[in-house]
Amino acid sequence: MPRETWDFVVIGAGVFGAWTAHELRRGGHGVLLLDAFGPAHSRASSGGESRVIRMGYGADELYTRWSQQSLPEWKSLAARSGRPLFHDVGMLWLVGEGGGYVDETQRTLARAGVAHERLSADELARKFPPISIGGIEWALWEPDSGVLMARQGVQALVAEDVRAGLAYRTAAVLAIESATTESTPKQRASIRSTAGPSTTITDYVRHGKLSHIVTSAGETISAGAFVFACGAWLPKVFPSLLGGRIFPTRQEIFFFAPPPGDTSFAAMPAWFHHPALVYGIPDLEHRGFKISIDRHGPAIDPDREDRVPSAAALAEARAYLARRFPKLKDAPLVESRVCQYENTSNGDFIIDRHPEMDNVFIVGGGSGHGFKHGPAVGAYAARFATGGAADEPRFAIANKATRQQRGVY
Repeated sequence: MPRETWDFVVIGAGVFGAWTAHELRRGGHGVLLLDAFGPAHSRASSGGESRVIRMGYGADELYTRWSQQSLPEWKSLAARSGRPLFHDVGMLWLVGEGGGYVDETQRTLARAGVAHERLSADELARKFPPISIGGIEWALWEPDSGVLMARQGVQALVAEDVRAGLAYRTAAVLAIESATTESTPKQRASIRSTAGPSTTITDYVRHGKLSHIVTSAGETISAGAFVFACGAWLPKVFPSLLGGRIFPTRQEIFFFAPPPGDTSFAAMPAWFHHPALVYGIPDLEHRGFKISIDRHGPAIDPDREDRVPSAAALAEARAYLARRFPKLKDAPLVESRVCQYENTSNGDFIIDRHPEMDNVFIVGGGSGHGFKHGPAVGAYAARFATGGAADEPRFAIANKATRQQRGVY
């Protein structure tokens, strides 16, 4: 096959890669987007049914500002696509004992000019009758937040960009090598292909730049720069650099059927109980009432893991439902999903240049909360990759530890 040359190749068509490709394409660059399995595929962190978009992040105003930046972009995409990609159901923080994080959230929302309301337990019960207030001291209400339709949103964005000139292909990277073999042993590193765990490939880097990639379709693709936004596969792509800095974990999600004729669970907001670390999403599009434990699960291999929920996780979800939503105590399970987080040591993203390849950029570390920020991540990454400053040191690879100590929720 003939050799192709692009301004940018983006590897990974999840939410970070799709929005980065969108911003690069919108900036007038020639962009090729690749994914081994397809945009927002079933094993991707972006491949789920729905994701919360909220403004609250404790005292962490950076992510509040990025949520504020991202929500209009999601709404605009929904309007352009004619699809209900954003549900303006609001966001509810349930506060039990130890609610200091939500106190900080309220102060941050006030500083950032985000609409919010503090509800007493009695006010909460009147506003949202399905919720049992036992053990709940108060609640924080974000009326303008809500829920994004994850898989549909990413696929709508990629389809729109393809119509506007973005090139997309479903293909896995099989080889990364320079046009010559004049690289030194120090410049060569064994990496794992996004095609699967059995493919070991070697990259050859000359003068600190990646020359080209070869795909499973036999295409040789050159580019001015490459953006790797491979989600939970990043530790396989760059094991020596990221193997100890990104930790993919298994996360289990359950959907329960509301009682027949009961529409109250469709009228609920998105919600998060802190510090219990349980969250949920209303019965949107008649898929069921969604609940998940936000606590980090065991390590997961995104290529090999069977996506079968565990009995223990289901029992924990049912026990919480019985306490907090009594009408769902015996609700049938109608759907379940095993996905993954790709956690950094503390939950901050990685948006940085590879330390040994000047034209290789890494965008990842969504850490379970990243989906909502896709538009802001894409804008930042595209600006950085086109010569702008990396002005947020929190996103640097060098600032990621090799021991997990979660600081972002």
